[in-house]
Amino acid sequence: MDTLTGLLDGPRARGAFLLRSLLEPPYALRIEDEAPLTVMTLVRGSAWVLPDDGEPMLLHPYDVALVRGPGHYTVADDPGTPWQTLIGPGQTCTTLAGPDRTATVDAGGRTWGDGPDGSTLLLTGTYQLRSEVSRRLLDALPPLLVRPGAAGPVELLAAEISRPEPGQELVLDRILDLLLVAVVRGWLAAPESGAPAWYQARNDTVVGPVLRLLHEEPAEAWTVATLAQRCGVSRSALARRFTELVGEPPMSYLTTWRLTLAADLLREPESTIGAVARRVGYGSAFALSAAFKRERGMSPQEYRRLA
Repeated sequence: MDTLTGLLDGPRARGAFLLRSLLEPPYALRIEDEAPLTVMTLVRGSAWVLPDDGEPMLLHPYDVALVRGPGHYTVADDPGTPWQTLIGPGQTCTTLAGPDRTATVDAGGRTWGDGPDGSTLLLTGTYQLRSEVSRRLLDALPPLLVRPGAAGPVELLAAEISRPEPGQELVLDRILDLLLVAVVRGWLAAPESGAPAWYQARNDTVVGPVLRLLHEEPAEAWTVATLAQRCGVSRSALARRFTELVGEPPMSYLTTWRLTLAADLLREPESTIGAVARRVGYGSAFALSAAFKRERGMSPQEYRRLA
């Protein structure tokens, strides 16, 4: 598994909160849901995304914004518009006049707003649990990322969200994952992206081969010496170069990568902790559990229950 696949293989929306908002200026939605990751895109109109900590960014049709939680932000027609609606944890909706009990504007239950003729059409998809998106992806993303989107995936999402049919939830989850992966891949490929150091290092003549080995063979009993031997460099040169470019030593990176893979595998109901341990390079369920709890603050069993 290469570094890009390893980063993008994580998103697995499950019953994501997806909403089609029809809005007429002036509007301002205050978002305090603290969701781990939200994907927003416009079909028509324009909208400002205003993070509490960061620069406001303007969305045009087919732009896609990724907002990494748990920070709060506002979506508005203009930066100066005061908010009228507050979205809280669990997607609770409150207006200045109290809880919003207004019926959605269509029978499908996924459309909300000022009526079918709203000049701004905003699509929002929210990953509800951190376990649905890999930690390495969340850590790599800036708090707010806006990229030009493609009309195809956006229009596909818009069409599916507006017609309740059997299997709609599953289809919407997969379209949301596809849109997220496409945006992140485009961002990583841009020279000015500010992509994480470990991703940029994949093209280095020393570090790149090491990263490929760690990603493709995580269960191998790697040491700095065996990695150096496989890649034809000295241990000291490898350790120095890897730490310089990636920001952490090779064995520390391997531990994080193994536990990232373990977290994904633990979401598979048929997998045992012992089997997961063997697949990611730990000799026993106990060894994996100790490392997992040390890194993530909970046991694999606790993580599985929350996932």
